[in-house]
Amino acid sequence: MNLSVLETGTYWLKNAHVAVSLLSPGNWLVNREGLTLVDIQVCAGTIQQVLPTFTKVETDLEAEIDLREGIIFPCFVDSHTHLDKGHVWERAVNKEGSFDNAIAIIRQDAADYWQPEDLYRRMEFGLQCSYAHGTQALRTHLDASGKQGITGFQVFGELKQQWSDRLTLQAVCLVSLDYFLTPAGDELADLVAAAGEILGGVAYPNPELEQQIDRIFILAKERGLDLDFHVDETKDPESRCLYSIALAAIRHQFTGKITCGHCCSLAVQSPEILNQTLKVVQEAGISIVSLPMCNMFLQDREPDRTPRWRGVTAIQELQGAGIPVAIASDNCRDPFYSFGDHDMLEVLSQGVHIAHLDNSYSKTAAMVTTTAATIMGFPKIGKIIRGTKADLVLFRGRRYSELLARSQHDRIVIRNGKPIDTTLPDYSVLDDLVLVEQL
Repeated sequence: MNLSVLETGTYWLKNAHVAVSLLSPGNWLVNREGLTLVDIQVCAGTIQQVLPTFTKVETDLEAEIDLREGIIFPCFVDSHTHLDKGHVWERAVNKEGSFDNAIAIIRQDAADYWQPEDLYRRMEFGLQCSYAHGTQALRTHLDASGKQGITGFQVFGELKQQWSDRLTLQAVCLVSLDYFLTPAGDELADLVAAAGEILGGVAYPNPELEQQIDRIFILAKERGLDLDFHVDETKDPESRCLYSIALAAIRHQFTGKITCGHCCSLAVQSPEILNQTLKVVQEAGISIVSLPMCNMFLQDREPDRTPRWRGVTAIQELQGAGIPVAIASDNCRDPFYSFGDHDMLEVLSQGVHIAHLDNSYSKTAAMVTTTAATIMGFPKIGKIIRGTKADLVLFRGRRYSELLARSQHDRIVIRNGKPIDTTLPDYSVLDDLVLVEQL
């Protein structure tokens, strides 16, 4: 491909496959995978036209690039990450691989090392990876108990400003919900409101759960904040925090956005309980983010025993009930997940494999683009439509069987109509931070 043509910012991308779910409604000729062939006109960094391939149009001798049916995505949207935890695996190894051990290890790591420079460098490393892989918007959860909340949001604010021309960033505070029953919870809500970010926390089954949920809803309503919860990240079928949050949303007549991540226990509950929860979640207008890679890594893990289930929530049932569902990368190279590279194509690929999402590729493509963008409150990104920025990822793979079967390391990422440098940061730049245990 002649990249010099892309550098001009004005050209046609011809004969490219795009998931129909990422386009404006139209008379598209769609194949069995939900892909349609299109020609995309880019001018001065903006998509001017998206037409069915072979449509006859008048051109002013603009440059053309034949994609040879390669797949194009809009730049990705990663709606659930933990940048502050990322890339500490070498100094914070979770040898058991259990969820409880991961929590204990990360708390100790935070106490020992999470000063502003440490956070800044690791979080920026994650952003560099995300950007190079083709992400355009990202939401991160930030551990926020006590002084850590002040430090985390300060570092995040600096990164948000410095990366504003490349990534759209959001932050969610992360504490257990009992924190909001204390004066410190009010202070945290004020901190989040001052930053213009999102109120959130982890819901655990406990006798005071309803009181805790009511309190965070009150704090959010008073400050005009959206909500984002970690819920039911367990294989215990008795864990029904998602159900309780949905009931509270209805009870409080909450009009802001509500997102719930993980929801693993839905997959091990009876059909009756599942359907009861789906009904109230849909009524409450809650969106779900599934984290297939991390949940498969942590859930149903026991020593010397092969896991019996894949750890993910009931994605297809949620979608069937009309509930928006995105998939996201979650943790990266930390005690909760020792792998990952902030690559949303990997998330898409693993999500398809783990949750059998190959039954509707077009819907699945939206889970890392349009659906995720809508969940984050960005309805104008994550699509390939006229009048939007030409933020695109070009792949050689022509069908999903090619896209998800072979490494797409040679992808081309276009931002504002021009290709970017997709060189990934080298792990060695963090050596002085993460090789502590080996010293």
